Amino acid sequence: MPIRSSPGERIFDYANYFVLIVISILTLSPVLHVVAGAFSSTQAIIHNRVSFWPVEPNLGNFEMVTQTPAFWNAAWMTVWVVVIGTAVNMFLTVLGAYPLSKRGLRGRKVLMLFIVFTMIFQAPMIPVYLVVKSLGLINSFWALVFPGAVSAFNMILCLTFFRSIPEDLFDAAKVDGMGEFRTVWQIAVPLSKPIMVTLLLFYAVGHWNAYMGPLLYINDRSMQTLQMYLYNLVAMGNSSDIAAAASSEAGMNLVPAAIEMATIVLATVPIVVLYPFLQGYFIKGATLGSVKE
Repeated sequence: MPIRSSPGERIFDYANYFVLIVISILTLSPVLHVVAGAFSSTQAIIHNRVSFWPVEPNLGNFEMVTQTPAFWNAAWMTVWVVVIGTAVNMFLTVLGAYPLSKRGLRGRKVLMLFIVFTMIFQAPMIPVYLVVKSLGLINSFWALVFPGAVSAFNMILCLTFFRSIPEDLFDAAKVDGMGEFRTVWQIAVPLSKPIMVTLLLFYAVGHWNAYMGPLLYINDRSMQTLQMYLYNLVAMGNSSDIAAAASSEAGMNLVPAAIEMATIVLATVPIVVLYPFLQGYFIKGATLGSVKE
């Protein structure tokens, strides 16, 4: 028999719904405005007629963005950083989390203390930059990968999930003559698909949206990522040059705001499209990996 809520509880629920709806509208309003502007005509943007729905819909803004070589260079650079950086992150995270999940590991508590310490007290920006510079990584691809190669938070999630795997499976693997590396990649990782996909999403989104790393370590325009490309468009005023060049070629008027909105949408679409397919694994991995024994 369902439990009937009291009038006070129903009022509290309605108030929560109202607050959440207001917060959702305030959060989505800028996003909807940018999407609407990206699909709207130049005249509609000039006369400020775009709110949350495209006015005179067309794909002209996207065509101009995709005809810019710098956009594709930044996109491919970002893809390479995401693919290689995420692979390095996952490899190091798994190799670090598996031994730390073993309670019999000597010095495990000391190692965990060091890892947790890095979560509380992070290295300042200037010392990290000096370390990267001393290693000769400035203006190199690896400067976008190595400084954040391992996340302490993600490693703790991973090792907590590894602890939920029955120890009998690892004992059986040892009886069959499997070494530790084979046990990790053939037993622990396949049985931890939810947390693996969750960490994969965390790392991939982090690399895709990374801003401070490219800003600090990359000075070469040919190696800029999408986030730096957007920064140059919005903050440095490069969208005005692109709009002027595109207008002269196409014989039509374009405004910098249209170029900026279309570029933002194109830079956001891959993550938005990917997330629904991984949502189930993401929720399961985040909840199971965060529960301690």
